[in-house]
Amino acid sequence: MKVLIIDDEPILRRALSRAFSAKGHEVQAAEGGEQGLKLWREHKPELVMLDVLMPDLNGPQVIERLGSDTGNAFVVLMSAFTGDFDSQRAKQYGAHEFLSKPFDDVFKLVEGLEERVN
Repeated sequence: MKVLIIDDEPILRRALSRAFSAKGHEVQAAEGGEQGLKLWREHKPELVMLDVLMPDLNGPQVIERLGSDTGNAFVVLMSAFTGDFDSQRAKQYGAHEFLSKPFDDVFKLVEGLEERVN
């Protein structure tokens, strides 16, 4: 599966990249929304892990800019600030799911997402 991780936290990008790669997935990572948009358009991922709050473009803005060009990607919005976000709000922005950070077990998270996407 092609996976795109868009998050401004290097440690989180690295942890998710390693966990998905260890399961044999092709992983691309971006440190911000602008770079993420470019990679999304070029690589057509099947799963996108997208941070809500980033310095250049936030997660909802990335989805909005793509419009109907999201392909068949399963989009997961993520944030450590869960007060304003939940699964229902994520769906209003065009995402399929919302996850709060930090994750308890990144490998268990990957397994759960593999089941949802496949």
